[in-house]
Amino acid sequence: MTFLQSHLPAIAVWLISLVIGLLMVLLFGYTSDQKAIHLAKEHLKAHLLALRLFQDQIPVVVRSYGRILLATGRYLRLAFMPLLLVIVPLTFFAVQLDRYLGLVPFDAGQSFLVKARVSNPEILDDVSLHLPSGLAATSPAVHIPAENEVAWRVSAQRDGKYDVTVAAANQSVAKQVVVASGMPRLSSVRLRGQFWERVFFSAEAALPANGPIEAIEVQYPSRVIPFAGFEWNWIWLFFVLSMIAGFFFKSVLGIEI
Repeated sequence: MTFLQSHLPAIAVWLISLVIGLLMVLLFGYTSDQKAIHLAKEHLKAHLLALRLFQDQIPVVVRSYGRILLATGRYLRLAFMPLLLVIVPLTFFAVQLDRYLGLVPFDAGQSFLVKARVSNPEILDDVSLHLPSGLAATSPAVHIPAENEVAWRVSAQRDGKYDVTVAAANQSVAKQVVVASGMPRLSSVRLRGQFWERVFFSAEAALPANGPIEAIEVQYPSRVIPFAGFEWNWIWLFFVLSMIAGFFFKSVLGIEI
């Protein structure tokens, strides 16, 4: 593996964080009332200063606390909608990025679990797994009645994108498995129904609504990215770096936040 390949996730997070930090600041500046936010912050600073200067005068302190609360509320009201316009698209963007950066594909020769969950525990013994060439089962199916689940241990023999097929009650459904290097788009679970859960956790089409199988899952390893002497989940590193970039661009562009 080359240096670029091994450091590609870290480089991607760095670059994306820089761009997102800039876009967040520009969007906030464009959608907010900059003059009103500046005035609200100045009022808040003045009341805080009065609190420090007249801390031995109880009536002034009480009035200052009341004015601080009002100024804080005014600032939050002014900042709420612009922040919402930034956070909502950023959340859905992060969900899509997680398909590429959150998990690591399997290596050739690596074994992993395939799990299927059914809606009716009475059909657990009838659930079967069918593997394409390139994948092989290494142990018998394990039934977990308490969870309505069946699990198989599978070994990846070579790189490729595969469809493993789970059959139950005369219906067969497939789940993609990726054996590769780099940052391919991955989905650890395929679900039936559960729209919002599929939006956030699955990158595959829904399973048949009236089918016996509720979910098929493969357990990809989580990706960690070394940075500053620590191993980071990409989303935390992205959050920290994009915030740093945002504050940098805020100062450069003179945008009030």
